[in-house]
Amino acid sequence: MGDEVQDFLKQLFQRAVEVADPMKSLAAHLPEKPAGRVLVVGAGKASARMAEAVEAVWGPCDGLVITRYGYARPCKGIEIVEAAHPVPDEAGLAATKRMLDLLADLDEETFVLALISGGASALLTAPAGEITLAEKQAVNQSLLASGAPIGQMNVVRKHLSRVKGGQLAATAYPARMLALLLSDVPGDDPAEIGSGPTVGDASSADEAKSILDRWKISVPASVEAVLAGPSGVLAPADERLSHVTNTIFAAPSQSLEAAKVLAEENGCEVEILGDALEGEAREVAAEHARLALSRQRERQAGSPPLLLLSGGELTVTRRGDGVGGPNAEYALALAAALDGADGIHAIACDTDGVDGAAEVAGAVIGPQTPARAAAAGADIQEALRHNDAHTFFASIGDQVVTGPTLTNVNDFRAIRIG
Repeated sequence: MGDEVQDFLKQLFQRAVEVADPMKSLAAHLPEKPAGRVLVVGAGKASARMAEAVEAVWGPCDGLVITRYGYARPCKGIEIVEAAHPVPDEAGLAATKRMLDLLADLDEETFVLALISGGASALLTAPAGEITLAEKQAVNQSLLASGAPIGQMNVVRKHLSRVKGGQLAATAYPARMLALLLSDVPGDDPAEIGSGPTVGDASSADEAKSILDRWKISVPASVEAVLAGPSGVLAPADERLSHVTNTIFAAPSQSLEAAKVLAEENGCEVEILGDALEGEAREVAAEHARLALSRQRERQAGSPPLLLLSGGELTVTRRGDGVGGPNAEYALALAAALDGADGIHAIACDTDGVDGAAEVAGAVIGPQTPARAAAAGADIQEALRHNDAHTFFASIGDQVVTGPTLTNVNDFRAIRIG
């Protein structure tokens, strides 16, 4: 029974991913191809798939899109460049410079289609001032390990960049621009998706400095100098953004709703806890374990299974030297809190197929997890202490490995209560 339930949970996850596939969801938001010059640019883990979807409707186009290594797609005209994520590299730096050069000196008759998905923050790399790539990498790694919410990380990233916070769109002004966005952020705020390269932001450099102080992140003199000077981030009402339309064409809520429909078709009652959950992965897991046990006690004999669905973006404060990610750590902490509770199974995966920096989407757990761990000589609490969730689930055979999904609508979590 346990394996059947886990297979069902994996089917729900797959359904959530399929609904967010740009090849299925983007065309409805694409206008007729404008007359005159058309230029396609973009960045993110789903951006190459988005470019492929555009060319399936418009035919070959001129342009440049930057995606994660292993996420390229065949395009007839749009050039696809692969670069590093979540920590930027030289390939992303060089490709971003070329993109900015492409967008410079355009006129009002040019139409720019910008394709932005999660991951664009790392893939669009143009450090401000005298900040070097190595310094940008170090700050990015510190932010990722700090446990800071994605929104706060993005404030810092914007004020250390020449491309984020509306600056990509400003480079293309006065050209007309349509930005199609695939949301991977809690609340679906366009300014947060990929650090908002086509969207203005009201934050200040002083706020970025406060965030670095709050999370105890030390920075080099070049970063201090940039934050002490005028920021390139555009205010939302800036004239250079007046020719831009930002449209979200896929979001976590749609994927959760699709999973809900499939679960109901298979006889489950469904409760959606929200598509914008944030917080420390292990703390949210403990809260969800308490909720699941409470819901189980409330169930009447003979009731159908209850499914708790949630999305959003959890974080991990790095305490150890293990290999993990927010979804695997959530699953590990959930298994610890449930301690083999009968009839409760769960899955936690990132819809882009990459949880943290590992090529693993996430993991499944169930009543059998403690016994499997004991048989494999694995210790749940020890793995939590070292942030070593991926190693733990690899040892008991309960990882979920999908390879590149070519989309990204953030975390997907499902708890089935029998």
